[in-house]
Amino acid sequence: MSEVIYEIDNRIATITLNRPEKLNAINAEMSRQLYAALKDVRDNDDVWMMILTANGRAFSAGRDLVERADHGNTLPAPRNAEIYTLQTQIMKPTITAINGICMAAASGFAFSTDIRIAAESVEFAWPHAKRGISSVSGPTILGRHVPENIALEYMYTGKRMTAREAERWGLVNHVVPDGTQLEFARAFADDIITRAPMSMRLMKESLMRTRNLHLADAFTLGTYYSNRASATADAQEGLNAFKEKREPVWQGR
Repeated sequence: MSEVIYEIDNRIATITLNRPEKLNAINAEMSRQLYAALKDVRDNDDVWMMILTANGRAFSAGRDLVERADHGNTLPAPRNAEIYTLQTQIMKPTITAINGICMAAASGFAFSTDIRIAAESVEFAWPHAKRGISSVSGPTILGRHVPENIALEYMYTGKRMTAREAERWGLVNHVVPDGTQLEFARAFADDIITRAPMSMRLMKESLMRTRNLHLADAFTLGTYYSNRASATADAQEGLNAFKEKREPVWQGR
């Protein structure tokens, strides 16, 4: 059985973590398959956006600690940091539909996407201090999304963050009834797939490249990306469709 299911429909890729009997704990094989799927999302011109989700009653319990206890970090699989880095290279809309527990490395996968939809019962946690190990996603991802003192409280204590708490901190976009998170994510994707793909990609890249710059430099680089978008075939199509009072037909170029 594949530990990651990868499907493409209507230019929307869906990546499903598929180790439900182990609460989708992330082992080496899942890491390899997830990395391969994300790489295709990044490189495949026929994919315009992505949904990340999971089968079973949990999004993921985080790293497979039994495998780690037996093998340490010596397995030849992509490290979590490599997967997070790959996610930052996907200049296409990415959405996560989260259910159940979403722990440690899995929270890094979720929070490295653009739009996050959480079921009401979702709980996030970084329990590393209870196991004598350390986290990559907590300090580097959680710590960039919430105030430092809040991130450290969750990392020091290992306590769980509810979906509503995550919403309050801006970590998730929407909290929805249990069992509806994937339906909501798909409806969201079906809506934005009607938008110009190059416009969305270049606005995302502009945001990512300018967010740590001095404001004047950000304006300069932002103008560069805006000009690139204006030079695309999709931009001309959008303007023509507006003028002709019809729906645009995007080409993704």
